[in-house]
Amino acid sequence: MEIFMLLLGAALAATGVFLFGVYTVGPTERGVLTTFGRAQRLGAQLISEDPELGGLLSEAEKLRYDYPMIRVIKPGGPYFKWPWQQLIKVDMTIQTTDITWDPDITQESIESVTKDNLTVAITGQIRWRPCERNLYAYVFGVKSPQAHIMGYFISVLRDRIATFSGADANSSEQELVEFISINDLRKNVSTINQYMEQACKKTAARYGVELDAALITTIDPPNEVDEALASINTTSNNVAAEISQAKAEADQRLKMAEQAVLIAENQANAEAAPLRELFETLSQMYANGGRAALDSYLRNASLPLRKKASQTIINLNSDKV
Repeated sequence: MEIFMLLLGAALAATGVFLFGVYTVGPTERGVLTTFGRAQRLGAQLISEDPELGGLLSEAEKLRYDYPMIRVIKPGGPYFKWPWQQLIKVDMTIQTTDITWDPDITQESIESVTKDNLTVAITGQIRWRPCERNLYAYVFGVKSPQAHIMGYFISVLRDRIATFSGADANSSEQELVEFISINDLRKNVSTINQYMEQACKKTAARYGVELDAALITTIDPPNEVDEALASINTTSNNVAAEISQAKAEADQRLKMAEQAVLIAENQANAEAAPLRELFETLSQMYANGGRAALDSYLRNASLPLRKKASQTIINLNSDKV
């Protein structure tokens, strides 16, 4: 009887282990299996040896963020784990977080100081997701990955706002003359977003979080400064419009002058054309018939004029009329 109860208990225990040890991983999830709290490692490989993430870390950062590479359980199943093993499932979908989110305080915008010491309010969002190649950092390296990525993003953003100028975005000479940082920031929001996406790539190696996109939407100065900037912008736009109109009028006058010169040149060529033709005719006539032919031509050509003349002057020293 005792042996039967022992076998029955063993059978129930084996059935429980089998039932509670089988698990699956969803299509948007990844699994990390730990044994007595230790994740299954891929040998002795470290993140610094990863072909994609290793280059993102500097030598100083490798001393702090060189996490081990671990085995990641792909979606599917069923899989099996022992009772002394623990499964950690990670949601791999893209998360959207407002940049004003802070676990400790509630705020409507992020404040930052520009290059000309103007405090601006920034709003927007970031999209991020766990990095599958560095799940050790995401699961074990940081206590709150979302708080870490937000803190890192905000610090990089404030540094960028404090050093940004129109020259960074290849602005035109006219825009550089204005040199009002808030105007440069507002005109180059897309450039700042691109910079943030590039600058935050290393969060995948440091915190196991990939920044999918930075979506900064508004950069506003304080209200009293905004009114002054609006007045400056209006004046600047009016000056630019006046300059543009003056250039257009000057170009139109220059075009009219060029056309007048061209018309005068055409008229002069038209008046000179019969004289050139007559010169060619007389030259050819003189070359073929000599002085006699030329005198005969002049005598015949002068007959219509004589008919119109009221008096005729005869040179008595010559037989020519």
